[in-house]
Amino acid sequence: MKYDYLVVGSGLYGAVFAHEAKKSGKSVLVVDKRPNIAGNVYTEKTEGIHVHKYGAHIFHTNNKKVWEYITQFAEFNRFTNSPVANYRGELYSLPFNMYTFNKMWGVVTPEEAEAKIEEQRKEAGITTPKNLEEQAISLVGRDIYEKLIRGYTEKQWGRDCKDLPAFIIKRLPVRLTFDNNYFNALYQGIPVGGYTKMVANLLDGIEVRLNTDYLEQKTELDALADKVVYTGPIDAYFAYKLGTLEYRSVRFETETLDKPNFQGNAAVNYTDRETPWTRIIEHKWFEFGKDENGNDLPKTVISREYSSEWKPGDEPYYPVNDEKNGALYAEYKKLADAETKVIFGGRLGEYKYYDMDAVIASALEMCEREL
Repeated sequence: MKYDYLVVGSGLYGAVFAHEAKKSGKSVLVVDKRPNIAGNVYTEKTEGIHVHKYGAHIFHTNNKKVWEYITQFAEFNRFTNSPVANYRGELYSLPFNMYTFNKMWGVVTPEEAEAKIEEQRKEAGITTPKNLEEQAISLVGRDIYEKLIRGYTEKQWGRDCKDLPAFIIKRLPVRLTFDNNYFNALYQGIPVGGYTKMVANLLDGIEVRLNTDYLEQKTELDALADKVVYTGPIDAYFAYKLGTLEYRSVRFETETLDKPNFQGNAAVNYTDRETPWTRIIEHKWFEFGKDENGNDLPKTVISREYSSEWKPGDEPYYPVNDEKNGALYAEYKKLADAETKVIFGGRLGEYKYYDMDAVIASALEMCEREL
């Protein structure tokens, strides 16, 4: 059988493309090297809880077109991301808001909070922030930087804050209100029944082969289709011939606890340098601690997240978008553009830190051009 499209990877980009191609009357084969569909948004059920196996995924978007598209495949609950920061046992609100400023400085009004930040900004004497440390201090002052940003960021990226570009932290939500909604997006939530079910709905009626490593069987698989949609790492596709792009990886330690509540929140970030993990996720709170029938769940599942430097064999999570890697990616992009039969897409195919809604938007845009 010859297919119109071979889609490599069953994550969001691959699943959206495959769905749209089939809808356009094309024949599609999806392959994935993992034993499951859904890529990094894969959720599996443990003790009635949908566990986010590859890290917490909270869907949020201001893009109405994307929201209307994805809600065809799942109903979303009204989960709002309100993480908590734990600094050596002191708890602070994330995003940085009036609760954070009150706990940090005892200030009560937005005016007082603003004055305190301004005072610390002036003390630091930063005019044009040259790195992440200077950018953070100019946004929220030195106290918040030292307690709530520095340790977490250095664990996350494995680099000193002075060696990280300022733009990484430009999106940091800082509010002079008591709003605990981290994303403040128009649409947000978690798919009822988990992300795997949502992706299964996207791939309904499409042939999927799991445990199939495309790069190991490239010649045979390429022969099966007129075109390939590749969502794996772009440098791996070209056998790393120009060198290896850098990523940060994440390791998870997940355990089931015989108690109904471990930390009372879906996400708690550990912002001191000494705690080896960056955060603990308690998965049941993404669905308000209830099962599908609205019953309270007697147990809980937690995951500790450890950030690490990526090495071959690890799962690549975050592209290290600095100058050196940007220049190397640009060279790989030239090779990719020269491939007439292959479309490169998604976080790894485009070496880009993508939110889920942007991945879906990017896939839909490609479908409009291609189909």
